[in-house]
Amino acid sequence: MTTEKVLITGGSGLIGRYLTSVLLTEGYDVAHLSRKQDQFGRVRVFRWNPEKGILDPLVFEGVDYIVHLAGANIGDKKWSDSRKKEIESSRVDSAKLLFKVISENNIHIKAFISASAVGYYGSVASDKIFKEDDPPANDFLGTVCRKWEEAADQFAQTGARIVKVRTAVVMEKNDSALSKFLAAARFGLFPRLGGGRQYMPWIHPEDLCNIYLKAVKDETMCGAYNAASPHHITQAEFMKSLAETLNRFCFSPLVPSILLKAALGEMSVVALKGSRINPEKIINSGFKFKFSRLESALGDVLERKDQ
Repeated sequence: MTTEKVLITGGSGLIGRYLTSVLLTEGYDVAHLSRKQDQFGRVRVFRWNPEKGILDPLVFEGVDYIVHLAGANIGDKKWSDSRKKEIESSRVDSAKLLFKVISENNIHIKAFISASAVGYYGSVASDKIFKEDDPPANDFLGTVCRKWEEAADQFAQTGARIVKVRTAVVMEKNDSALSKFLAAARFGLFPRLGGGRQYMPWIHPEDLCNIYLKAVKDETMCGAYNAASPHHITQAEFMKSLAETLNRFCFSPLVPSILLKAALGEMSVVALKGSRINPEKIINSGFKFKFSRLESALGDVLERKDQ
């Protein structure tokens, strides 16, 4: 059993809850940074306020690793100018505050492990299979992810190892893309969005958390890693698999792009665009996906109890 300590920002969120459970099982001491200082099971919760620059340096006492998961949900609201600013700030400025306090107080950590997203490569639907050495896109999501990762890279100045986890759509049934599809499925609908030919990179939450666990444990992990299943599927193929998993007839009406753009505005690119993501780098590091096929991932997610 380890005596090492992991501090998680965004620990009460979807992935934070899963990861906390995994780390506790592995014997790590886990603490959370949260805007609310509410108790979270066996985890001590410290309050911070990135917008106001409030963060007590004592939070970092005994901390070996920081896992930076904090960030506003990109799919919660339409992308107004203020919402786009919030999406960026919640990721980038929060990381900058962590770096500021750590560097000013000469605090040493072993690794800074930051969430990122496959949006780094842009909101595009193409035949290209994106790898970690591809450049960031110049659109909104690409720019946010680039700045997010640049904020993480600052920690190299403190001697910390840096890992950036570019995450695909997480297969979770609550407050997620899957939950929205399940809502439509209750009415027997498995819609094709804009034709459904765009790819939909995905990952099971257990695999994602195990990538984070490996990033903590494996001192050879450094830089960016694509966290996406090797099973490439289109949005239409995803809906067909979901119908089969639910044992329902797949009535798959077309939802024209123009309707989604009218309803969601700029945020519609999340539903209408998508390309394949190459996970070979994380696989070559020795990681093995437990859920490498969508069918098994959906079956497990829909059967498991909530975290």
